[in-house]
Amino acid sequence: MNATIFKNIVPAQALDMANLVEYLPGQVVSKTLVQNKALSLTLFAFPAGEGLSEHTARGEALVYVLDGEALLTIGGKKVPAKAGQAVVMPAGVPHALDAPQEFKMLLCVVQPDPPGTPL
Repeated sequence: MNATIFKNIVPAQALDMANLVEYLPGQVVSKTLVQNKALSLTLFAFPAGEGLSEHTARGEALVYVLDGEALLTIGGKKVPAKAGQAVVMPAGVPHALDAPQEFKMLLCVVQPDPPGTPL
């Protein structure tokens, strides 16, 4: 097989993404699938009551909820999302994430092209 940008994941196989990370009491679990200058893909498992405090990111992010339900706060607006739903968080906008119940998500962050990058 050719080299791949993916890590911690088996190629050429159908995978249940939600089963690639496990819930651990009192601990947010993450598994990086891709990490480079342009893109990061990370799986997370949040136990109930955990979350990520408010922060901003240089890139645009997409949260895809794989299991359970999350409560995102984006620019002060509360956005609930459940399994099968996705939410975009614009670059530079403060956002936070809470787990009212346990949930798993795939986080995709796309970094902006540096100025002067050809199309």
